[in-house]
Amino acid sequence: MALEPITHVTGRAVFVPGDDIDTDRIIPARFMKCVTFDGLGEYLFYDARHTPDGDPCPHPLNDERFAGASILVSGNNFGCGSSREHAPQAIYRAGFRAVIAESFAEIFFGNSTQLGMPCITAAGPDIRRLANALENRPDLEVTIDVEADLIRFGDDAIPGEIRPGAKHVLLSGHWDPIQDLLDGLPEVEATTARLAYMRES
Repeated sequence: MALEPITHVTGRAVFVPGDDIDTDRIIPARFMKCVTFDGLGEYLFYDARHTPDGDPCPHPLNDERFAGASILVSGNNFGCGSSREHAPQAIYRAGFRAVIAESFAEIFFGNSTQLGMPCITAAGPDIRRLANALENRPDLEVTIDVEADLIRFGDDAIPGEIRPGAKHVLLSGHWDPIQDLLDGLPEVEATTARLAYMRES
């Protein structure tokens, strides 16, 4: 049984500027001492959002105008650095359901897709246009149309791109490989039953 297809993501958005934002900035390593990913959202961009003493400092994610945003917008090569799965998990558990950027690091992109969190790329000038619109109207609703590769906001729209493989699994509801494995369990058990060395054990 496939999961719910992801055809659109709609919500308010927040722009976190910068290129080459790596996974250690997204979730500092000292917060990765956890058995599960629960609670990681609390530490999203922690060092950028806090002073060394732990007090909040100016940052888009600390701006009350963007509280509750569910779409993250950023620059080029987002999610680079180490391959830690904790980075997309922290973004997801902070309430975000999609990321728009100029480009993504490969492993971050794959880990995000397996969470059902679309990563869509857009050209730099178009992202700046979206960022300006968000600054002027923080309550602006943004919609990512997965099938059409389109990002709509207000009366405007910009072209985006989701890689074909990711688009296929999102639209078909097969974005979680663990669920696919569970769905295939009857076939696994049938194959196991035909293997003599498995029966003997």
